[in-house]
Amino acid sequence: MGIWQRHEELQLVEGCKIESRAAQKEVFSKLYSKLLSVCMRYADNSDEAKDILQNGFIKVFKSIENYKGDGSFEGWIKRIVVNTAIDNYRRKKVKPLVVDTELTDRVGDDMEDSKEEMSIYQQIPTSAVLEAVQDLSPAYQTVFNLYVMEGYTHIEISELLNISVGTSKSNLSKARLNLQKMLQPLVTKISQLDNE
Repeated sequence: MGIWQRHEELQLVEGCKIESRAAQKEVFSKLYSKLLSVCMRYADNSDEAKDILQNGFIKVFKSIENYKGDGSFEGWIKRIVVNTAIDNYRRKKVKPLVVDTELTDRVGDDMEDSKEEMSIYQQIPTSAVLEAVQDLSPAYQTVFNLYVMEGYTHIEISELLNISVGTSKSNLSKARLNLQKMLQPLVTKISQLDNE
């Protein structure tokens, strides 16, 4: 269940449709912190994340008529904010997202989620994983965030970022390998503490 009861959600949507400042403020204040942390995964600093979030909310309120109530209102808003972050990333064009193109044709389904791969992340604090994600290259970081944190498919990622599905899979695999290398000392330390 989302942060609102279904009847509250519908009232907020209707309020936002008639541009009620109270309804807009309620939506903004309830989701601000959660969505700001999402934006931080795609921004270079907190000011940029706040700008992304602000632009995302502007898009939400301008396109509120498009929300049909099929899914959660919060999920619909989050999708718009993530898309706004991706648009911002495209505008910046820090580095091209296509990397190691010779590998992308060989990438198969073996790079999909596996419980073994994810077990390393379960042993350490979330804050340490998020900090390590910030140290990934922009290409790896963006694909990792979209796939692991936001739940996008490789097809959706390829469409959003204008890359091939193979490149998305390759970047995710390399992001995971890099994260495992970065986090291995911490995992070793935790294992040693557990064995004491």
